[in-house]
Formats: sequence, structure tokens, C-alpha cells
Amino acid sequence: MFNLTKRQLICFALAAAAGVPVYFLAKPGLGITTAAMLMVVIMLPFIFFALYEKDGQPAEKILSHVVKSMFLRDRVRPYRTNNLYAAIQREIKEKEELQLEQQKSQGKRPKPQQKSIRDGKVYGDALSAQEKKKIVMQKKKDKKAKKIAKSAQQTIPYIEMCKDGICKVNSRLYTKTIRFHDINYQLAQNEDKTAIFENWCDFLNYFDSSIFVQFSFINQRTSISEFKKAIHIPEQDDEFNDIRKEYSDMLQNQLLKGNNGLLKRKYITFGIEAEDLRTAKSKLERIEADILNNFKTLGVKTEALSGYERLKVLHDVFNMDSNEPFRFSFDMVARTGLSSKDFIAPTSFDFREGKCFKMGKTIGAVSFLQILAPELNDRMLADFLDMDSNITVNFHIRTIDQAKAIKSIKMKITDLDKMKIEEQKKAVRSGYDMDILPSDLSMWVAIIYSYLPLSHSSANCLPIS
Repeated sequence: MFNLTKRQLICFALAAAAGVPVYFLAKPGLGITTAAMLMVVIMLPFIFFALYEKDGQPAEKILSHVVKSMFLRDRVRPYRTNNLYAAIQREIKEKEELQLEQQKSQGKRPKPQQKSIRDGKVYGDALSAQEKKKIVMQKKKDKKAKKIAKSAQQTIPYIEMCKDGICKVNSRLYTKTIRFHDINYQLAQNEDKTAIFENWCDFLNYFDSSIFVQFSFINQRTSISEFKKAIHIPEQDDEFNDIRKEYSDMLQNQLLKGNNGLLKRKYITFGIEAEDLRTAKSKLERIEADILNNFKTLGVKTEALSGYERLKVLHDVFNMDSNEPFRFSFDMVARTGLSSKDFIAPTSFDFREGKCFKMGKTIGAVSFLQILAPELNDRMLADFLDMDSNITVNFHIRTIDQAKAIKSIKMKITDLDKMKIEEQKKAVRSGYDMDILPSDLSMWVAIIYSYLPLSHSSANCLPIS
């Protein structure tokens, strides 16, 4: 309505409801000028919330992030474990001390306690109902405390990683990850590029508004031994081992001549909301099969990541400064009482600087880019990934429902037609030809019509290069 969004209409209505009565009430005593200034001051916060937006987020979200980062969350978050078995041990010890004090006060001989915890198991007498209730209450307190991140582990935003690669991000969101490899796009002929691009558009259009999608492109330095292992070609029981050895030696020689040691990996992470893990698993497996088939159509080699492999990716990103090997198995969680976050977290997170952060000894920064579809080209992503440094590029794709996209485009076209009619009226009144449009309006017409074929998420198309 009135070419305003729902948000702007609500905020302007609240501004009028708060400011106009103040003006009429203050005018008799303060005068028209002072009352008008007072009305403007009262209305300004509502106008600010209606119009201000940064990095695709409205004002209240920006303020919420500022308050959380500056006042609620610790800026320095060290590595701090929260061992479940240690909590149980503390509960048992507190009960033993309480029983000893009661027995001493009653003049009874203290009865020795046999309870102990070894390898994650409670030995001796079974826990009482009161002890179990205390442990449950302590776990609930720890869960509430995790909402405000105070340690490196609590800063990592997921709840549980399963062996099959399904990650429970929050109470309803479940995700999986697939690694994919390159295809020769830049060296292909124009016809092949067009076919690849069209298949890529079809691939992106597969995702509807119920699926969360993120593409991750990670350039990371690795140790020479790990790099040699990555390019090693194992021998097989055939007659081509000599060729494999020659090719492997050639790659090793190129590595010794000054390879920058960068490993480039590409991932797609997709997720859905579901009530429980069982419901999410069946849906994610179906989506995974469709994604693998779509990549196969593009001629791209893929593999789905297990829970261990996803944790290894996170470990390598969080511990770039040390290049420590990832030592973890899901059996260790049960044996030690630790969570998987304890095996991947860095030594600390430091957010004291405004634009930079520290992750262990690694210093990093985050940049948000919002690029309109007419400005995209098929070299943009390749130019980012060609940089000789540790870099992670994430594409968060928000799929718009097709009906909403068409409605939005029709509204834009209606606005442009209205602007065009007004400019034609001005031209006629000034004695000019009514078909002559200003250059800025012509540019906007071209831009809007360039969006028309891309109304259903194809505006985010980027070919693999």
C-alpha cells in the first residue's frame, strides 16, 4: 500500500499514533514550533526502525547483535570443557559429604561409600531418585547457560552431530553436507558453457522454500605431508602402476618447486525443519539423493560426508594455526563424557576487536557482500578462490516462493508504468516527445526486466569454475 512495505506501514502508523497526539496536547502550552519539534523527536525512532537496514538485516536485529556481543556474551571465550561425568561425580561427592555430616551430628559411625566413576560408568550403589533429579536439573541449567556463549565450545552453534552425517543445529533444524569437485567450465566451448549454466540454474531451482541451502568454498593451507597424501596415487593390481608412479612423481616434483600448499574444497550444506531426528532423516536422504543425481547430470564428482568428516572440516577450520591432526571417534564421547565440540574447538575465540576476531592464534575478518543479479558474472567466484590465502566463501541461498516472486515483479512493473506515465505527462507539458524517457528510468526498466527470467531463485546462479 502506498508503495510501502508492511514493516514501513506498521512503523509509520505507530509513529503517527505516538507523535500526533503529543503535538496537539503540547501546542497550547509550548507553541506550534516547539510542539512540532517534540512530535518529530518522538516519531524519529519509529522512522529509524522503518527505514534502516544493514547487511540485509533490520535495525532491531542489528541492535540485538550489538547488545549481545557487547554486554551479554563474553568477548574472550576460552576452551572450557563441561564434562557430564564430572558433574555426576560432584553430585555423588556432595551427597557423601552431606551424609557424613548427618552421621557425625547423630553420633553414628560413618558408613564408607563405594561409589566411583570409571570410564563413564557409575559403580557401587545406584543413584537415588533425588540424585537423578539433581543431575537432570543441572543439565537443564547448563543447557540454558549455553544460550549465552561463554566458552569456545558454546560458541560453536550446533547441538549434536550424528555418525551418519546428520547435524542437529537447533531444536528443529537438521542438516547434511555433500562435498563436490570441479568441472572444466572456463576451458569449455560457449555452447558447453551455456548447457552447464542452464543445468546449474535447474539445479538451484530444485530447492524450494522449505530447504535451507549454503554453499561453502574453503581455501586452506595444509602441511606438506597432508598435501602429499592428497596427491598420492595408490598402486593397483594391473599393468599401469608404472604410469601411476610417473604421474605421482611429477606431481611431487611440482609440489617441491613451490606449490603454495592450498587445498581447495567445495561443499553444499542443506537442511530442513522437522519434529525429530527420525522424520528429518528420511527427508534429508531423499533430498541428498536428488542433489547427487543433479550433480551427476552436471558431470560433477560428489560424496556425502559422514559425521566424522563433517567434524574434521570444522576442526581444520577452527585450528588453522596448529595444523594438528584430528583425533576423534564417536566412542570417545561415551568413554570420556565430553561432547564432539571438545574435540574440534580452538583454544579460544576473541571478539574484542571491532572488525577482526581471533581463533586461537589465527586472526580473521568477515565481510558481507550483497550483489545484485545484473552484476554477477561467471568469473566472480573463481576470482575469490584464486587468492593465495586462507579464505572461506559462503553463499547463503534464500529461495523465494514462485508466487511471491511473480507478485513482487508485477508490483515493480506497475510502479515503473506509473513512473513512465508521469514522465510522459511532464514531457508533453514541456513540449517534448512523450516517448523520450530519462536515462535513469530507462536503466531501471532494463534492470527490472533483466530479473524477469530469474524470478524463482535463479538470480543466485553461479557456475562452477
